[in-house]
Amino acid sequence: MTSSSRYAFVLILWFWAVTPIVAQKTRPAPKAPPPTVTISVDASEAPRKILHAQLTIPAAPGTLTLYYPKWIPGEHGPTGPIQDLTGLKFTANGQPLKWRRDLLDGWTMHVEVPAGISAVNASLDFTSPAEQEGIFTAGASATDKMTVLSWNTVLLYPAGWTSDELTYQASLRLPEGWKFGTPLPVASQSGTEIKFNPASLTTLVDSPVIAGEHLRVVPLSENPRQEMDIVADTAGDLDAPQEVLDHYKSLTDQALKLFGAQHFRDYHFIYSLSNHVAHFGLEHHESNDSRSPERSLVDADPRLLASGLLSHEYVHSWNGKYRRPADLSTPDYEKPMQDDLLWVYEGLTSYLGDVLSARSGIRTADQLRDHLALMAARLDHVPGRTWRNLQDTADGVPSMQGAPDQWESWRRTVDYYDEDVLNWLWVDTIIRQQSHGQKSMDDFCHLFHGGQSGPPEVKTYTFDDVVNTLNQVAPYDWRGFWTERLTNHEPGAPLMGIEDSGWKLVYDETQSELIKVRKRELKEVNAEYSIGLLLDESGNIIDTVEGMPAAKAGVGPGMKLAAVNGKRFTADVFNDVLKAAKNGSEPIELLVENTDYFKTYKLDYHGGEKYPHLVRQESKPDVLSEIIQAR
Repeated sequence: MTSSSRYAFVLILWFWAVTPIVAQKTRPAPKAPPPTVTISVDASEAPRKILHAQLTIPAAPGTLTLYYPKWIPGEHGPTGPIQDLTGLKFTANGQPLKWRRDLLDGWTMHVEVPAGISAVNASLDFTSPAEQEGIFTAGASATDKMTVLSWNTVLLYPAGWTSDELTYQASLRLPEGWKFGTPLPVASQSGTEIKFNPASLTTLVDSPVIAGEHLRVVPLSENPRQEMDIVADTAGDLDAPQEVLDHYKSLTDQALKLFGAQHFRDYHFIYSLSNHVAHFGLEHHESNDSRSPERSLVDADPRLLASGLLSHEYVHSWNGKYRRPADLSTPDYEKPMQDDLLWVYEGLTSYLGDVLSARSGIRTADQLRDHLALMAARLDHVPGRTWRNLQDTADGVPSMQGAPDQWESWRRTVDYYDEDVLNWLWVDTIIRQQSHGQKSMDDFCHLFHGGQSGPPEVKTYTFDDVVNTLNQVAPYDWRGFWTERLTNHEPGAPLMGIEDSGWKLVYDETQSELIKVRKRELKEVNAEYSIGLLLDESGNIIDTVEGMPAAKAGVGPGMKLAAVNGKRFTADVFNDVLKAAKNGSEPIELLVENTDYFKTYKLDYHGGEKYPHLVRQESKPDVLSEIIQAR
């Protein structure tokens, strides 16, 4: 063996000898098994709008990092109501522990755990807002007679594990005499205390509890079990006509026919009827947390205004919870979500929810068309389209969804909801045209949302997955279609879906029933399509439409209309002047108050009142009526 060969042989032996040592040093330490956290929530003081929680969290000596849920599924932003977390204390073996909030993230707490400690006890209070303020789980959620518990508001969770890995053993104490509803499986109940089966943190946060003195449970189907858990401030608000409840039974049937499968064990429509809680809808996999004014099941007017809420949130079980954009499927509630596919998550849900509301009878065909007309007209009068495309209304959600109503038409709001109703209607008509009437969006839903029925699971998707599935249903340039729809700056709303379905948007002086109801219930005076003003019944100007007569004259949001043509403002006076101006030549004079100053603005307008409607185009088949026909 030469000296060089001998050197190489020695080198090989050395490398062989040290390699296991190097590997052993760099091999990551085995991860500890995920902990089980116990949480006990005392809601006995819910009428005071305060909840008390006690948690026991396994820990090791050193720094225990805990998160308060920040990015809440379905809320599309860092909306976890940290501002309402109060009374936070940590102890171990009866001794207080030091803790400090993270300086870069206010939802993160660092607790100092001394030697010999294996668990940390946390106590905290959650104070629900007293008025109808805040959005989603940060909004008012309790009255003297009821409450809605969103678990994300009353818990902390340890860093280092995903929400699927963490297990929570939860219990809840209610006020005496209160009843409850929840999709969370119950282990036992004794008096006012309920103990739930152990569940992952994902399932716990996804399973709100509604409770109150007045609860009505309405069975909707047996296999799978589906029901409405309705709580109201007064018992009379639960006396919905049987016909109305039958429509929700039909909703569950029509949804299964649309999707072809369900992805929940059982399903609960958690429905709050109160004038004193925040009004919204929030989806969950096996339930929805929906909140409407107190008479929304009993009286026709508020029922019409709420007619699209439950069907929208129900659709989310398939579209949003089961099928979810990859960038909205995060491992915990600390990682940021990306909202660029909300035009599918929310836009398609809005379209399908509206379709199902008509197929199930919750809305009549006329009511659905009035809804589409009003939606299309609003979007057709959004000058903000010239600077902000539809995609940006989704991209900007985390920082902008709490924007005020003022300047909405110029700022643009969450238009991916309504505008994508029109876009997905357009898609539906294209599929029918391309397939010569053999296919529709129903076929897309079977492919995209169907599959095998079973318990909750998440199947993520991307833009490409949406395009590819559409092409399986009906080959077309879907990538180009959606790219154009999301990025264009065209001045008007996309009305081709309405027109290709056999209808047309028109304006005349007749108020639809929906506009009349909005006037009665919301105290709204709508002149957006004539002079470009949206007011309340007191004359407060909510918004102006840039480029239309009122805005051109100098009127803006936040001002107050005091008089019209010299007469004190009322809704009737205002509408009478608009109507009379159609046959006159004199300008309309608006006396407007602006920060304690009064000024008269003259509008050279003679177009009369204008309200939107859909009318049939007899030269085309009535595809819209086919779309909304019960299956």
